Amino acid sequence: MTKKFYVDDITQTVGETPLVRIRKMTADRGIRATVLVKPEYLNPTGSVKDRMAIYILNEAVKSGTLKPGGTIIEATSGNTGAAVAMFAAAHDYKAVLTIPDKMSKEKVDALKAFGAEVHVCPTAVPPDDPNSYYETAKRIAQSRPDVFMLNQYHNLDNIKAHYMTTGPEIWRQTAGRIDCFVAGVGTGGTMSGTAKFLKEQNPACEVVAVDVEGSVYYDYFKTRRMPEAHPYLVEGIGDDMLCEALDFSVIDEMYQANDKISFVFGRELARREGILAGGSAGAAVWAALEHAKKLDSGKTMVVILPDAGAKYISKMYNDDWMREKGFLD
Repeated sequence: MTKKFYVDDITQTVGETPLVRIRKMTADRGIRATVLVKPEYLNPTGSVKDRMAIYILNEAVKSGTLKPGGTIIEATSGNTGAAVAMFAAAHDYKAVLTIPDKMSKEKVDALKAFGAEVHVCPTAVPPDDPNSYYETAKRIAQSRPDVFMLNQYHNLDNIKAHYMTTGPEIWRQTAGRIDCFVAGVGTGGTMSGTAKFLKEQNPACEVVAVDVEGSVYYDYFKTRRMPEAHPYLVEGIGDDMLCEALDFSVIDEMYQANDKISFVFGRELARREGILAGGSAGAAVWAALEHAKKLDSGKTMVVILPDAGAKYISKMYNDDWMREKGFLD
């Protein structure tokens, strides 16, 4: 029998992203450990969110929770929305997405390109404000029939998706030779599911999370007290509430980046290593390099790069925008 040489739809191409060694940025800093990045922007919509969204939606189809021709609704910072919109387009569902107004124009336009209905909501409001993108999504869901919400921030299947896919993939790719795992925390699903799997294989595997100033996670991790959130510019990392998809028990250490660090390191990653990723990847690489300074040679670190720099050409890769925000001298 001839082996099948194609997949039946684009959603079946999610995963199996490579590991790429960071050479020059580590040498510049005298780092002896092997630092590998996993460019999740090589997934079909350009982000790690493809893994979680496609896993949850396929499970919803199998269980009958998502009915044929139904409507998928989600609050998103853009990347999960793109995955949802891709799935909806490929499988004849309707996609309705709410997104904060701080997100890049490229992200909003991509959602519309997939045919999604997009509602842009104010960023600088509390999560429980009626105008927030969380509450707007809930309100729309209550007003329409045959609706399915991923609820990525609090759905524990977000963790399961990465426990079933990302964790085993990294373990196989490294042949079990991973000493440290680094990822940013947004909903927390990537960190929680991947780290849970890796720690089950090797409890000594160190897990390092990355948050950003303005988000609540770093202070909560350090003090177990809930700080007041404030707006920040980096997209796809941190949050203004504690998400149930983030399991703090698997995290050994947490670093806190800021907007400038995230964007400057993202740009350095592009110019020194040829890897065009987003600001959350810049934050992750900064924290990874800081932590890698403590590791001996022979140790191996894997760092998740959540999404593509092409989504931020008008922002962090635009010199005028960077100067306007005070991030370039």
